[in-house]
Amino acid sequence: MRRVAGWVLTVAGGLVVVLVVAASLVYIVSERRLNQRYAVTPAAVSVPADAASIQRGRHVALVLAKCGDCHGEDLGGLIVVDAPLFRIVGPNLTAGRGGVGARLTDADWLRAIRHGVGRDGRALLSMPSEDYFHMSETDLAAVVAYARSVPPVDRVLPASQLRFLGRVLLVLGRLPVPAAAVIEHSAPFVPPVPEGATLEYGRYLALVGCHGCHGPGLSGGRVPGAPREFPPASNITPAGAIGQWTEADFFRLMREGQRPDGAEVHPFMPIRATAQMTDVEIRALWMYLRSVPPMPYGNR
Repeated sequence: MRRVAGWVLTVAGGLVVVLVVAASLVYIVSERRLNQRYAVTPAAVSVPADAASIQRGRHVALVLAKCGDCHGEDLGGLIVVDAPLFRIVGPNLTAGRGGVGARLTDADWLRAIRHGVGRDGRALLSMPSEDYFHMSETDLAAVVAYARSVPPVDRVLPASQLRFLGRVLLVLGRLPVPAAAVIEHSAPFVPPVPEGATLEYGRYLALVGCHGCHGPGLSGGRVPGAPREFPPASNITPAGAIGQWTEADFFRLMREGQRPDGAEVHPFMPIRATAQMTDVEIRALWMYLRSVPPMPYGNR
C-alpha cells in the first residue's frame, strides 16, 4: 500500500513539475512576442487646427472608422471585452485623469492609428490599423486634430490584459497577429479619394470601416479574436443575402438597423455610427458592395 501511495505521489509530483515548466514556457514565449518592438517612424503630417478639419476628423473617427466602439463616444475609454482569454480596453484618449492625450505627440498619434504601434514600440494588440492604414493623409490628420480637441474626461481604466489561456493560444498561433506585424510600414499614404457617390469612394469607406469585421473579401464569418459569444459577420458580397436587397433596403439597415424582413441586426453592428453616415457615403458604399466579386460565406 505504501509502495502504491509513493508511486502516486511521484507521478503527481512529476505532473506538477511538467505543468510548471509548461506554464513557464508559455509565459516566456508569450512575453517575448508581446514585447516585440517595431521601429516605426511615421511620415511627417501637418495636423490642422481649423474648425472644418476638426469636424471632418470627428466624422471620420466616430462615423467612418468607428473609434467610439472601443474608446467611447467621448474618447474617454471603454472596457470592450472582459473574457477568460483576455481583457481588451480602449484607453482614455483625452487629457483627463486616466487619459493619455496630454502626453501624446503628433508622431505618437500617427504611429498608433496608422501603424498600430505604441510609444514604447510595442504592437497595440487590438488596434485595427490594418484598416486605418488605408486612411488618406488628410483624413488621418483631421482625426488627430479632432482627438486633440475633445474635452478632458476623467476616467481611470485598467490596462488590457492577455490572460493565461490567451497566452496559450498566442503561443500556439491561434490568436490573430497584431496589425503592426502585417502592415507594410514604409508604404506611402493612399491618394485622396474625392467624396462622392462613386465606386472609388465606396471602396475607400469599406477599407476604412468594413473590412475589419467582414474580412478582406467582405464575405464574413467569425471575426478573428472576437469572443465566442460575438456573432459572425455577414457576407456582404453579392453572394450573400445583401445581393437580393435594394438600395432602399441597404439605407434602412444602415440608418435603422433593420433588415428587409424587419429583423433587428445584432448590436455588434455599429448602427449608431452608420446611422450618421451621409446619403452620399451610404450610396457610395452600396455601389461598391454591389461591384465586388461574389464570395462564399465565411471565406473572409
